Amino acid sequence: MAIDVKFWGVRGSIACPSPDHVVYGGNTSCVEMRIGDQTLIFDAGTGIRNLGKDLIRRKVTEASIYLTHTHWDHINGFPFFVPAYNPVARFHVLAGHLTEQGGVERVFSAQMADPTFPVPLSAMKSKLTFEDFPVGSVLNPADGIVIRTAPLRHPNGATAYRVEYAGKSVCYVTDTEHVPDQPDEVILDFIQNADLVIYDSTYTDEEFPAKVGWGHSTWQEGIRLCRAANAKRLALFHHDPDHNDAAMTVIEQKARSQWSNTFAARDEMVVVIE
Repeated sequence: MAIDVKFWGVRGSIACPSPDHVVYGGNTSCVEMRIGDQTLIFDAGTGIRNLGKDLIRRKVTEASIYLTHTHWDHINGFPFFVPAYNPVARFHVLAGHLTEQGGVERVFSAQMADPTFPVPLSAMKSKLTFEDFPVGSVLNPADGIVIRTAPLRHPNGATAYRVEYAGKSVCYVTDTEHVPDQPDEVILDFIQNADLVIYDSTYTDEEFPAKVGWGHSTWQEGIRLCRAANAKRLALFHHDPDHNDAAMTVIEQKARSQWSNTFAARDEMVVVIE
């Protein structure tokens, strides 16, 4: 009766493989949640490549992929998601920010079209289905699993997800910009009493004023929101690529000193909610 959360990519903006990004990882956004025999994937950044290899190892041939939005760092791993080329596999791709902009299938097809990529979407021989839903919808991927959605403050729009199962809840809230001294009431309500909140912690409060309008938040705001909403744990996520291992270690230490229920997400970290 658990929700197994595995982080496959925790960076924002652009992948940053380097000797200075080993401890926390350099892949962009991708989080897997396993509930029984159900596999739920959140975002398809470069982290989805390694997830795909793991699905093959585990002989998993069916999953749903929920997108917060379709900026490059959240979708550019999908062409390298090897299971999608398997004719016996089935993947359902969903997005809540494109209902009036042509739909998510159009975006995925354009990403893999000339002149920017040599292999078209049609080369993926799995059973690929695409669904656009109005943000705010409640999704039911399987018996007992409820996924709530909410809008986020981000250029071109983005969607937050709250996965609920057997009295437990995990919130995936990334790519959102807060207003200083004005807690986001939508997020506060959305993360109320959550067991784990994965939150956009791209910047620090000190860095934030120079980044207003870029669509991201801070680890300090994440702590403020989680405390106010009585959430149990906070995972710092969507790390700035300029925050190398040394910088991330300092950030995590400072965050934990403010609220001990905080940790910085790392590539291939597993958190079990039970």
